[in-house]
Amino acid sequence: MSMQEEKPKHLLVVDDDVEIRNLLSKLLTGYGFTVSQASNGEEMFAVLNDEQIDLIILDIMMPGEDGFSLCRTLRADSNISIIMLTAVGEDTDRIIGLEMGADDYLTKPFNPRELLARVKAVLRRTGDLQVETMPSTDTSIICFEDWQLDMATRRLLSPENVEISLSSGEYSLLEAFVEHPQKVLSRDQLLEYTRNRLAGPFDRSIDVQVSRLRQKIEEDPKKPVLIKTVRGGGYMFTAKIRQSNA
Repeated sequence: MSMQEEKPKHLLVVDDDVEIRNLLSKLLTGYGFTVSQASNGEEMFAVLNDEQIDLIILDIMMPGEDGFSLCRTLRADSNISIIMLTAVGEDTDRIIGLEMGADDYLTKPFNPRELLARVKAVLRRTGDLQVETMPSTDTSIICFEDWQLDMATRRLLSPENVEISLSSGEYSLLEAFVEHPQKVLSRDQLLEYTRNRLAGPFDRSIDVQVSRLRQKIEEDPKKPVLIKTVRGGGYMFTAKIRQSNA
């Protein structure tokens, strides 16, 4: 299917503020996305039952079940992409949202172009948004400490040959590590590799994603061996990398 014939990506805006929902729908529709709306969790799950949604823009502060709870429920059995909307200055909200499995966050009020950039970046990381390049012929499998990361299908297999579910943010972080093994990577570098932006002065999103990734690949996340913290430097992926072709 050509770029022109590709089916538009379907986004779901979940926010109890009808003006924000309409604003985002108008903006994103204007850039070629299909957009559905929901004012609460019940409506969100109704849309998800009826439609194939590629990404959810999820507000945290809503009456009834809030965005944190909805994000946790979604992550229990789905890797659907999630961008959370947080109140200005609420750093704790952003950290909790990422800990729950959100792929990115945006602070209200936000610049529409920034939202559009975040949406495109998350869809690109999940492989759901094509870019104007030749299709990849890379079928390599990256091996480290008996783990296998299939770069073509974005699947991670444990040493016991069990597939480990990764969010798009976790996958992008692991991809950055295996592409730069045994090198100290600063938080700014990791954020640039995974999200194409620089960290703010209080941005802890990389730390949260590292913590989540450690929970999935470290034998003892409290005593990490694969992803080492380098005091004052950032993080280093210590494993030796082997590459094979499928």
